[in-house]
Amino acid sequence: MLTIALSKGRILDQTLPLLEKAGLSISKKELASRKLILDTNLEDIKVIVIRASDVPVFVQHGAADFGIAGKDVLLEHGADGVFELLDLGISKCRLMVASKKNQDLNKSTLKVATKYVKSAKKYFFSKGQQVEVIKLSGAMELAPIVGLADCIVDLVDTGNTLKANNLVSLDLIHDISSRLIVNSSAFNTKHSQISEWIKKIEKNL
Repeated sequence: MLTIALSKGRILDQTLPLLEKAGLSISKKELASRKLILDTNLEDIKVIVIRASDVPVFVQHGAADFGIAGKDVLLEHGADGVFELLDLGISKCRLMVASKKNQDLNKSTLKVATKYVKSAKKYFFSKGQQVEVIKLSGAMELAPIVGLADCIVDLVDTGNTLKANNLVSLDLIHDISSRLIVNSSAFNTKHSQISEWIKKIEKNL
């Protein structure tokens, strides 16, 4: 039996067609149900659909054999106990530094608003910049506007939200896409079964 952890939302919408091409499908009835563990068209594979940030946690601790999560989530998690095996090339965006136009960022200590605390600290540390990180869960673009922070670190797709709020992208921290990850122990004990699915998915990318 294999258990696959999938991220809710946009990643799920783009993952399901990939899995279907590989021969794995989940009925609309299952997806619409309140069940926490979903049946698939294959008796030996179950699926759990959870928050993106929880996917590497479930995989790390063996509650799921493999999963699909964004690189942004993996950078924050640290990916301990998991192997990142495949870049699926879906849900692409960029983890960026952004601020108001002409914002002075040459300060002894920058205030940075983000939910990507580890990534932000690592990036600014690499530049020798002292930062005070303010953790937010959403509405990141509001922070520079109201003076809560000098800049933000957030995911940028089209850039339209930044533009609408008179913010500009400054520096690229990391290109983001969805990755297939596997539990390190399961990859040893269920190697042939997991490898077979990886090949099927990779073939249909």
